[in-house]
Amino acid sequence: MYHDILIPTDGSAASTTALEQGVEIASGTGATVHLLHVVDVETEMAASGVGDIADDLTKTLDEEAREALNQAEKMVDEAGVSAERVILEGFPEDAIQEYSDENGIDLIVIGESEDSTLSERLFGSTTEDVVQSATVSVLVARA
Repeated sequence: MYHDILIPTDGSAASTTALEQGVEIASGTGATVHLLHVVDVETEMAASGVGDIADDLTKTLDEEAREALNQAEKMVDEAGVSAERVILEGFPEDAIQEYSDENGIDLIVIGESEDSTLSERLFGSTTEDVVQSATVSVLVARA
């Protein structure tokens, strides 16, 4: 049924829940898991006018991306599921959709945070944006 499952991850508890559920589906179907971390350009742009801070922030965001993917890949490997990993820069909701379209993804498994910020409540979360824009099935994983 599923051949390619996309699991966006940022190392949060919500993305860990999504990873657990996505890996379980993949292990039952033989699907390849695509682990995706999106470095949010909005965060980078916010610091761009502050000189050296922008370079330090970019380095920190890259390190966080690698660490999130390392943890995710470890879980996937322990389950015996094949995986690909990628880091992209952009707006997360756009990058997730573009990656899905360009890589023949059959299912997106994405976590939903229980702790939403005021801006997420007012403007919507990445998860909501992905659900609304996705052209494939989306599983919203809740703890």
